[in-house]
Parts: sequence; structure tokens; C-alpha cells
Amino acid sequence: MVDLTPKQHIVLATDGHQLVTGGPGSGKTTVSILKAAKIARETLKPGQRVLFLSFARATVSRVLEAIAEEKDVSAAERSRIEVDTYHSFFWRLLKTHGYLVGLPRRISILTPPGEAIALAEIRREYGPDNKLDEGPLAEKRSREKAERDRLALADGKVCFDLFADLVARLLEGSAKLRAVTAIVYPFIIFDEFQDTSADQWRVVKALGDRCTLITLADPEQRIFEFIGADPARLDQFKAAFTPTFTELGSDNHRSKGTDILLFGNEVLTGKFSKSDYAGIAFCGFPSNRNQAYAALVTQVLQARTRLIATGNRDWALAILVPTKRKMRLVSDVLRDPFGNVPAISHAASIDMEGPVLGADVIAYLLQQTRAADELDQLVYLICQYFRGRGGSGPGKGDLAEAAKLESALGKWNQRITAAQAPHANSVLHAIAGVLAVSQQIVMTGDPDKDWIAVRAILADGACPRLQAIANDARNVRLLERGNLLRNTLEQNWRERGRYADALDITRLAFVQDHFANAQRPESGVVVMNMHKAKGKQFDEVIIFEGWPMRVGKEIKANPDRIVRENKADGDLSQARQNFRVSVTRAKSRTTIMTPSDDVCILLKSG
Repeated sequence: MVDLTPKQHIVLATDGHQLVTGGPGSGKTTVSILKAAKIARETLKPGQRVLFLSFARATVSRVLEAIAEEKDVSAAERSRIEVDTYHSFFWRLLKTHGYLVGLPRRISILTPPGEAIALAEIRREYGPDNKLDEGPLAEKRSREKAERDRLALADGKVCFDLFADLVARLLEGSAKLRAVTAIVYPFIIFDEFQDTSADQWRVVKALGDRCTLITLADPEQRIFEFIGADPARLDQFKAAFTPTFTELGSDNHRSKGTDILLFGNEVLTGKFSKSDYAGIAFCGFPSNRNQAYAALVTQVLQARTRLIATGNRDWALAILVPTKRKMRLVSDVLRDPFGNVPAISHAASIDMEGPVLGADVIAYLLQQTRAADELDQLVYLICQYFRGRGGSGPGKGDLAEAAKLESALGKWNQRITAAQAPHANSVLHAIAGVLAVSQQIVMTGDPDKDWIAVRAILADGACPRLQAIANDARNVRLLERGNLLRNTLEQNWRERGRYADALDITRLAFVQDHFANAQRPESGVVVMNMHKAKGKQFDEVIIFEGWPMRVGKEIKANPDRIVRENKADGDLSQARQNFRVSVTRAKSRTTIMTPSDDVCILLKSG
């Protein structure tokens, strides 16, 4: 039997709507699993299930793993607990009932890379958000929303950002749908409730009309205000549903025996009670690239050695950084360290628009179509790569590159139609050359080997654009896409004698991967943005930030800091919450790396 605290026993014994709060490792997930099992055992009718919703697939995987390992939950009870992401649950409702809010009968998901491509021209007109005044920024947002709505309602292509609003409209407008949902899921558990957006909160309120709601939250772990999380959300839930409120407090099951949670909580106040915290290490480094990264590599190697020595084969070490740019730089350094240090095997949790669109190019070349328009199709995919790889912030250079390639293709085809040789200086010669070489590959029917062979052709060819795609595609590990992709490509080979449908298969695999709940929690060395660490846990964490760049003694730039420019002006509450989340992801040790001559201001007692 799990050794529960008195407050966890209260959660188990309470009926009706509930709000359960607590810090990292306080046992919210554990008690919610036991609560779900108790409901399944004592309350559910045949065909009913308890629904557990979370934001991140990694959290869903961890919950599924915890349910499987929980000895106090029987197999019959496990089968009646359904764990899913908000997105996946919303999509199921939209696919079945979306026509009620004006969607076409046949709808598809507009993936983040596809959305980036669709909105690229609007974003090009306005430029980056951080350079826009309030008026132009509002106008840009309005035009983006109008295009998303048009794509959904006219073309049936629904992006993730519309899911919550559309589902809220569905549930708010249909008492019958609310009733049907409650029949299947009479109890719903919402994890990370403090980070629900305004539209997600509308969904929760609508479901609460018929369903019993159990919300789990850490008020100090609210790090998504920039996308709509509201500091008042817990009070709004209390006002709407009058739930039983249970505060698990600072009980710490994740990093028991350490001061990791204590330090994380004191980061929020800026008042530190100790000079030395068990489980917290500090490492200063000089403000220059070589010594900073040398210090990081040293800390990574030492941490890896410690974790291997534990005998735990599934150990996990996270390197958490403040920005996407720093994540890529750290990944590059680990891939190719200095001196005699060998490459450090790791996974980088980077934005996937570029890698996914790069995978489209490789998948197309796997098909070896030898069609009359194959160059046109390849150039089209390359243009889509440049339009979409920047995500919500496309670079002017990338968009210009796409326009340049389209113009070059038009001129190329005009010359071919007129029975003339293409211009000798056309940028398409290099692309055509790589295409010709890729057609000479003797495919083996082993998707892994053939994928790598095509990627190598791109990397070794004379086209810098395809070299960039090959480099991005290194972040797509075919095996990690799961058995479904590999098996489907193998089946395609067996049935057709070639990868005739590789592009469609690969695109579908990425969509399915987004909704997959069978992901294993991260293991080994992982590099990720601090925001992406939310809801996850690791054996050790290294937090690594940037450093000041000086001319003489004056700081001219201070990039990639935990606090922007490492300045104390403005409200630091979001930075403190983000830092606390990152610190408390560790079970045994968090190492904080900050420049010796410009220490992170959040580490200074206020």
C-alpha cells in the first residue's frame, strides 16, 4: 500500500469537484492516479472511464508509466483510466462533431510546419513581434487569426491553436454533446490546471456542467501567461464550481533528502536561507565562448559519470537553457566538442518545423519517382522548407530564398519548353545534380539505411540549400518515429517494390506522433529550452545560461540569459517561476551554471 499523507487521504475520501494544489513532487499525480482507480472501482458504470488530461505527451507518458507501476491499481482499474493530452481529446471531438460549428465534414490537421508556411507571407509583411508597436502587432494577430479561420472553415485544415476555441463553441452550444461526453467520462482530471488558456477554461466550464472535475495545480509553476494562462484561474474555478480545496503543500517526493525544492521555492522570493543547499551546485565560468563551453562539457561528463555509476540504465540528464538559439549552440558543441573529447550522445528538444519539412524532402527522394515534373516537386518542397522552418518567426532571408528558387524554376522551365538549355548560372543546376545522384541509389528496402543514404547525398552534394536540409534532418531519427513509420515504409516497399508513398507516409507519421501517448520518458543526455522542461523530471539537471559580451569594461550585449539582458528592471515573477520549474525538475542534483563576472540576478538575495 502506498504510504499516503493525511492530506492525500482527504483527496481520496472527498466526493464532488476538487482542486488539489501542491509544489513539484508533492504527490499530486500519485494521489490522482489512486483517486481515478478508486472511482473506477466504486463509481463507474459499464462502458464509462475516468479521463486524465495533461498538456504534454511526456507528462502523459509518465502518468501511464506510473499507473502501470502502481501496485495498488488493478488491471481492471487501469483499463478504465484513459490518459490523454488536451489536443488529442479536443481533436476527437472536432473530428466527430466539428460540422456543428461550421467545419467541413472532412477535416485534417494543419501541422505547425504547415501553419508556418500558410502564415509566412503575413508574417513577412510585419516582421518580428518584438519590433512591432501595439497597433501593428494587434493588426498582425488579427490577420493571422483570420487566415487560420479561413483555412479551417473553408479548407478543413485546422491548426492546433484553434482546437480549444472550436471545442468550447461546440460544448457551449450543445447540451446534448455535454451530456454524451459526461456519459462516457463522468469524471475528468485536469493536470497542470494553472496553465489553462482562456479557451481551455471555457471547455472546462462547459464540461463541468455534467462531469465531476478534479483539477491539479501548482500556482507557482504558472509559466505560460504569454499564451493566455491567467493568474486568477484557480480562483475562477473556485467561484464557478465551489470545489473541495486540498493543499498538499511542500511535501516533496521527487527530490526527497535534498534541498532542491527549498531552493526552488526561495528563488520565488529572492531571499535565500542557506549558503549551501543539498542537491544544488553552482558553477561559475569565464565570459568567453571557449571557456564557457569547456566548463559545460566538463559538468556534463561528470554528471554522466555519476549517473552511470548508479547502475540505473534509464538515467536522464537534462541541460536546460533559456533560449532556442542557445539550445542549438549547445547541441552543436556536444555533437562536436573540442580537443580529444569525443562527441557526447544526446537528444535536442528543438522546434521541429525545420526537421519535419526537411524530412519531406528526404521522403520525396526516397520515392525515386523519375517523373517529368520531379524537379518541380523537389524545388516546391525546398521552398516550403524555407518558408516554414522559422516557425512563427520566418527569416527574411529564408522567404527571399524561397522566392528566388521559384523564380529560377520558372525561368528554367521556360528554357526547357523553348527547347533551350537552362542558363548556365541557374541555382537549380546544383539541385538537379543532387536529384540525379539520389536516383542512382540502390535502395535496400531497409528504411533506416535508405533514409540515411539519401540524407548523405544531400549533405555531400554541391547544393548548400540541400546541405542545410540534411543538417536539419539529422534531428529526425527515423527509429524514434516509432515502429509504425518503419513498418509502413517496409510494407510499402514489399507491396510496390519501392517507397512509392514515402512522402504521404512520413507526413502522416509526424501527425500521429504528435498524438502518440506511448512515448518513453527522456533518457540519456537531453538538451531543451527551460519552458519545455515543464511537467518532466530527470535524475540530474544542468541549467546553463549565456554570458555578457564586453567592449573594454562595458557590456554591449548580454544574450541568452535566464532574465533578459540580466537586468532587474520590470516584473521578474515569470522569470522566477520559470527558473523554479527548471530547478525542481531534478531528483538528486541541479547544477546552475552562470557567468562568474555577471551572476544571474535571480541568485542574488533581495
